[in-house]
Amino acid sequence: MENRSFSEVVSEIIASIDELVSLSRNSESEKEMFIELALVLERIPPVFCDLRDDYKLMDNPLIRKAVESLEKEIVRAKCLIEVRNEKRRHVEAIAHDLGRSLGLVLFATVEVSTHFKMKIGELHKELMNMKFNESCSPTSTLTSTWTSTSSRTTEFVCDLRVEEIEEERISINVCDIALHLKYGNDDEFKLAVVGLKELMQSKNVDDGWLNEEGIVSILLKRLGSNKSVDQSIIIQVLRYLVWNSPASKEMMADMGPLSTLVKSLAGEEEERREAVGLLLDLCDLVNVRRRLGRVQGCIVMLVAILKGDDPIASYDARKLLDVLSGNTQNVLYMAEADYFKPMVQLLKEGSDMNKILMATGLSRMVQNEQSRASLGEEGAIEPLVQMFLTEKLEAKLSALNALHSLSGLKENVQRLINSGIVSSLLQLLFSVTSVLMTLREPAAAILARIAESELILVNHDMALQMLSLLNLSSPVIQNYLLQALNSIAAHPSGLEVRKKMVESGAIQLLCPFLMENNTKIKNDALKLLYSLSKDAPEEIEESHISVILSIISSTNCESERVFAVGILSNVPVTQKKISDMLRKANLVLILISIMNTSLANSDISTSFLSENVAALLVRFTNPFDRKLQLHSAEQGVIPLLVKLLSSASTIAQKNAATSLAQLSQNSLSLSKAKSSRWLCVPPSKDSLCEVHGRQCFTKSTFCLVKANAIPPMIQILEGEERDVDEAVLGALTTLLEDEICDNGSKYIVKMSGVQGILKALGSCHIGAQQKALWILERIFRIEEHRIKYGETAWSVLVDLAKKGDSSLKPAIAKLLVRLELFQFQD
Repeated sequence: MENRSFSEVVSEIIASIDELVSLSRNSESEKEMFIELALVLERIPPVFCDLRDDYKLMDNPLIRKAVESLEKEIVRAKCLIEVRNEKRRHVEAIAHDLGRSLGLVLFATVEVSTHFKMKIGELHKELMNMKFNESCSPTSTLTSTWTSTSSRTTEFVCDLRVEEIEEERISINVCDIALHLKYGNDDEFKLAVVGLKELMQSKNVDDGWLNEEGIVSILLKRLGSNKSVDQSIIIQVLRYLVWNSPASKEMMADMGPLSTLVKSLAGEEEERREAVGLLLDLCDLVNVRRRLGRVQGCIVMLVAILKGDDPIASYDARKLLDVLSGNTQNVLYMAEADYFKPMVQLLKEGSDMNKILMATGLSRMVQNEQSRASLGEEGAIEPLVQMFLTEKLEAKLSALNALHSLSGLKENVQRLINSGIVSSLLQLLFSVTSVLMTLREPAAAILARIAESELILVNHDMALQMLSLLNLSSPVIQNYLLQALNSIAAHPSGLEVRKKMVESGAIQLLCPFLMENNTKIKNDALKLLYSLSKDAPEEIEESHISVILSIISSTNCESERVFAVGILSNVPVTQKKISDMLRKANLVLILISIMNTSLANSDISTSFLSENVAALLVRFTNPFDRKLQLHSAEQGVIPLLVKLLSSASTIAQKNAATSLAQLSQNSLSLSKAKSSRWLCVPPSKDSLCEVHGRQCFTKSTFCLVKANAIPPMIQILEGEERDVDEAVLGALTTLLEDEICDNGSKYIVKMSGVQGILKALGSCHIGAQQKALWILERIFRIEEHRIKYGETAWSVLVDLAKKGDSSLKPAIAKLLVRLELFQFQD
């Protein structure tokens, strides 16, 4: 072959095949079989003509070896036909040998056109599948004895010759395969693997040779060590060995081979598919079932394949996982890989010990939202509830721990409520039986999770029962009970339950917990007290105030301070006695210090603290208590309120604006009083207020202009958030009292406030719209302002007249008349 060009070799093969076709057609014995063979063979030359003309393939050694192998098979086939053997198996052997050689060509010609590979593939399959019926031409009985004897002798000699040829061929092929598998380069190894596969298909290999040559070990060693070789073909050969060689199958059952095969689960699609199939084939061995789950990454990869896009591999992976699920440790591995079906199955139908193992394993697993959802959907909740209700202590405890783990998902909480477990959990908390004491903590933890669902409000008595348990429980259980009560109290539709809790003495019950050393209990008690005091602020007594003030001034816990300030902000302003207590405690100064620190180190709790502090400061700026206002201003409350106008919380902004408005209500009268005291001394330019027209100071006259409060207020009006508009506009109205109306109007225009006020007309709050119209009517009393803003205001006012509330129409009409731009009509 080395002396001939590639084109010459292919041409000679084509010629030889033509001769082979001719011999087959002219065969005198078994004519039908040979004609069928000829019909297939005559389709080969046209296909090889394309191969001969492809110059890119001429220097490919793999293709040259494959073509050489085909040439040898053609020569052998011609020899077999020429001896006119009549045995059916020899005709089949010719077809299969030629088919195997075509298979090598197909494997080698990876770079050839798809059309060529398709044609060769079809011929390869037809030859490999060729079978003939058991019908042979009878030997004539009319011939002479000598002739008959001579024929039988010839037949015997021909049979002998053919068998020798076949044995020699097989022997040579097997030896070549063993050598190439052991010592061949990549191309030789590829051919040897394909050749071995063909021999396995034709069952021409025995266990003795496989063991002697160490074929299984060689294949496993090469598997994964050289990616230039198609891994899937190696695994296919191993599968043939498993099917046909029990000894080879046993060799693959050790940990080493299994570990090698598991690595192929991470290979390309075909390799992965074959690897799953091979492992499934091996799993009828007890040792494999026992060992395979312990191979690192095996179950994780099988679960990934199960959930993958390859339907064949997924089907086999599911079957393999089902087989491996006979081992409880494997089931736990599967659950860790987010495949929960076997675990749930054991929870439902397993032995008592297996149920405990599964529940314990589930409770110890690191779970995310998706895994909790999967377990809930698979049906894990119901059998665990049954374990808690009906089984012995160990089973109850493992079931509760598992249920607590699953209760971290809202949908699972609903499943728990639907299961009817709530009453049993509460009953357990009331139990004084020593053997059941270990169950109380997980039961309380589950109730804390269940309480996060509003569905729990159906049972009003649950909260009252928990309250009654507070003083009878350990600190850990108290924590869980307070968590549950806080969740119940926080539900938007929980007003009725909150009222019942207050009526049952909840506030009095909680106050002793405010002096707890356990910071978690103390914090949760403060939080619950804050929630309950919103609906029943009158229940907060003077004795409680002292404790709360102590917490605000001394605690280092931010959340404790937030809730403590919140409780005080809920106390009605009308309780003057409490206001005096807070003033004497210098609470304003404490709050200013707290807020300055908090705003400098802004974090998640800053917004909540700002809201509660701003709400509490509304008490200290009560316009009917000038003494308290003056005290607060002297402490420095106004600069803090101005800062809070820029808070991220609209609630804090609204309360800050409200407090500033309350202070500003008294600014005019305070500025008059201050001026009358200093008639002999001319005011300085810095102290003279352009709105009030007199001396103004932040601390003594509470002047919004001197406090520089107007710019952040206008910025709020120009923003997109409309909830604060009414409070801000209320503050601006204090600058437009009759006596100072012109000055106030000019100042608001100077601060570019008109556009923001017009924007506030788009608020959904009628109160804000009414205040905006009132302010605009006063601003537009000045002709200069009408000329500057009249046209813009007109379009906004007309639109509001059409779309706004009918109660606004008189005010709109008055404005439009003043603008002399539009006569309002109903």
